[in-house]
Amino acid sequence: MPRTIAIGDIHGCLGPFDAILNAISPGAGDTVVTVGDYIDRGPDSKGVIERLLELRRVTQLVPLMGNHEEMMLAVLNRTREPFGWINHGGHQTMESYGFSGDLSVIPEDHREFLANLLPYYESDSHFVVHANYDPQMRLENQSTEFLRWTKLTERMPRPHFSGKHAIMGHTHNRNGDIVRAPHLTCIDTHCYGGKWLTALDWSCGKVWQASLDGSFREFDLEPLTDAEATSGSPA
Repeated sequence: MPRTIAIGDIHGCLGPFDAILNAISPGAGDTVVTVGDYIDRGPDSKGVIERLLELRRVTQLVPLMGNHEEMMLAVLNRTREPFGWINHGGHQTMESYGFSGDLSVIPEDHREFLANLLPYYESDSHFVVHANYDPQMRLENQSTEFLRWTKLTERMPRPHFSGKHAIMGHTHNRNGDIVRAPHLTCIDTHCYGGKWLTALDWSCGKVWQASLDGSFREFDLEPLTDAEATSGSPA
């Protein structure tokens, strides 16, 4: 049966990303939704983009744009000074490309990939955004500030008026746990910080996680406890 699998913030962590892909082995009938923030902070942003380009040739890849891709694109398009991006992990990205003062080091197919990232993904029962959402607004009308920048620690949204379950990244949980509430699931589990990269098949609740130190685990999400259902906040 075709699967729909969401993958959290990769942040240049190619090793864990490869471990996840090897485990899930996505095929032509599967849909893989990546929540954004493929670059910055981790050791191999260039390698992650290369792997995403390869992945879209073997499965139905739905790559969303994160705030880090937004910053990088603005620098590449010369509509933003580089310092803010560099201070938020951009220097690791440029090092992975061998940057020595010339932005042409970024391949054209990588630029095209970044420029065509999507704002959200929506199915009959779920939707995926990078960061957050306005619960009263249709997805196509959501602001960039909500979709890419607003952390759950700044604003924990109420259930979306559509009744669909939200999946997102962006708000990293320093203890490496998935943040869950009855109406949303956050799968940024702080891979670059030494915890996990997470993939979730939301149709069955199966989870795969890999870390920079080579650890790997898979498990099924258990039903929320009463305490989890009422807290639903990242550490």
